[in-house]
Amino acid sequence: MNNVLQYLENSAKLYPDKIAAVDAFTRCTYEALYNDARKIGSLIAEKSVSKKPIVMFMDKGVFTLKAFFGAVYAGCFYTLLDPSFPKDRVCQILGVLNTKVVITTEADKDKLLDAGFDGEIIIKEDITDSNENIILDINEDKLLAIRRTMTDLDPLYCNFTSGSTGVPKGVLISHNSVIDFIDVFTETFGITNEDVIGNQAPFDFDVSVKDIYSAIKVGATLVMIPKAYFMFPNQVVEMLENEKVTTLIWAVSALCLLIRLHGLKHIVPKHINKIMFSGEMMPIKQFNQWKSYYPDAMYVNLYGPTEITCNCTYYIVNREFEEGMKIPMGNAFANERVFLLDDNDSEVTCDDVNKPAEICVSGRSVGLGYYNSKEATDKSFVQNPLVSGYRDIIYRTGDLAYYGEDGLLYFAGRKDFQIKHMGHRIELEEIENVLSGVSIVEHACCFFDAKKNRVVAYYVGEDNKKEIIDEMKSRVPDYMVPNVFKCVERLPLNKNGKTDRKLIIEKYEKGEDIC
Repeated sequence: MNNVLQYLENSAKLYPDKIAAVDAFTRCTYEALYNDARKIGSLIAEKSVSKKPIVMFMDKGVFTLKAFFGAVYAGCFYTLLDPSFPKDRVCQILGVLNTKVVITTEADKDKLLDAGFDGEIIIKEDITDSNENIILDINEDKLLAIRRTMTDLDPLYCNFTSGSTGVPKGVLISHNSVIDFIDVFTETFGITNEDVIGNQAPFDFDVSVKDIYSAIKVGATLVMIPKAYFMFPNQVVEMLENEKVTTLIWAVSALCLLIRLHGLKHIVPKHINKIMFSGEMMPIKQFNQWKSYYPDAMYVNLYGPTEITCNCTYYIVNREFEEGMKIPMGNAFANERVFLLDDNDSEVTCDDVNKPAEICVSGRSVGLGYYNSKEATDKSFVQNPLVSGYRDIIYRTGDLAYYGEDGLLYFAGRKDFQIKHMGHRIELEEIENVLSGVSIVEHACCFFDAKKNRVVAYYVGEDNKKEIIDEMKSRVPDYMVPNVFKCVERLPLNKNGKTDRKLIIEKYEKGEDIC
């Protein structure tokens, strides 16, 4: 297999009348998903943009899924761009992609135009009927001609992460990588056509890749839970129950939110039997609360950055954990090599117990790099220093891990200023850049309080938190706005004349003033 379209085509052939995808308003069968994707693909193919990005400027939903596959049928790759993002961020991502075609809704069209996009705009309402069926023709000859030119190394999607220079980085992932990972993922955890996958993650977050392609590969049903529902957890559990969801592949923060807001006290959806989590370390307290509701479910801790196609390690939780303990990262997935390198690029092995070192990954799942960013790509996608006789590109994650006495890997934090917060990977430097650009801020330093899971900002300027937050929210998503602001007269400097971040953190942890 060399193209994810084969997942869709196989399932459409085996289960044409089965429900493939569900959102809050509509649902579609595998046959409808297959046909409508080819219709959208035929339309995009007329634009002569093969191998180029197609942006979906819209929320997730059944139509979005059709558009994703439509872009692939046209020989392109796709990016979902959230319409709720600030104008500056929309402009940045559009600038990196330099896309010529955007698919959006009538409601979001003005936001797109306001961001300065002047290319081809396809409006959802112009190509759908009242039931969201696509009212276009299929150009079989054109799609076949495109398909013959495609290889498994063609890009499939581009998801954006935060960038240290203030410019978002677009992680480009190929068909090859997704197929290699999803084939192993579904087999490892026994995901079959009898499953119903409850999708929590937004479609611009790589957790959703596991939901989408696991479902489409095996002929399962994908149930897309609206983001707004998580403000009212009763709606989440009611949807899980009504749609008979069996499988949750969620960010840790989402699982914890449902517990914290007492969603499971309203309804305990009875069909759930697989609960997988990633993005942050799972707090044992919340994990054990989930276990109290689902004692017989399979629980899996997953780890992996976007750049290596979702995940590279897993641990099926098969013992009890008490508060204060860590759930292991576990071991590498089949056909992926996960290893640790110290500061001298020497390998740290399982014999070196409790020695933190950088997590590195090699294998077919490693991404193609950062789109339109050779400098960033060359920095992180590098030749394996342990191999000299042939080309072996690895991804240096910047994450730290260590081997426990049980021989398993355990997460140990970040090597640089990149953090995991609310399920998103964020460069602290980008937050600092934006905060420093606020009109009433002169100087800023940001760091992550891992114990309390919050971003802390020390700054010199006017003591007006509301104005700072309002200005930051006009430039970055909410999850990149610091949770704690401390206005100070000055920030201490180290002997090199740089902000003494270490001293600031030490003072913060001790509850002391820095001046």
